[in-house]
Amino acid sequence: MSHTILLVQPGDRPETRTYSDYDSVNECMEGVCRIYEEHLKRINPNTPTITYDISQLFDFLDQLADISCLVYQKSTNTYAPYNKEWIKEKIYVLLKQAAGNTD
Repeated sequence: MSHTILLVQPGDRPETRTYSDYDSVNECMEGVCRIYEEHLKRINPNTPTITYDISQLFDFLDQLADISCLVYQKSTNTYAPYNKEWIKEKIYVLLKQAAGNTD
């Protein structure tokens, strides 16, 4: 488990920047999905069940001014930065694994 910091800037203004920290990369990717799900709930307040596919999630990520992660590297005792494309790749793997475990 590597401590992971998620940095999000939804709008153009620097004041919109936020960060969240997680115990692992997977927890962080689940957090990114929750951010999107909360966004969907806000724009669809009267919809009891919200569904989406990965392309819609990726479109949402692309609309953000910035999103990135800092992942702790034990070997160097530093945090390594990762960009939006890396986050998409990790989310894809996470959701693919989750879909495979629905048996």
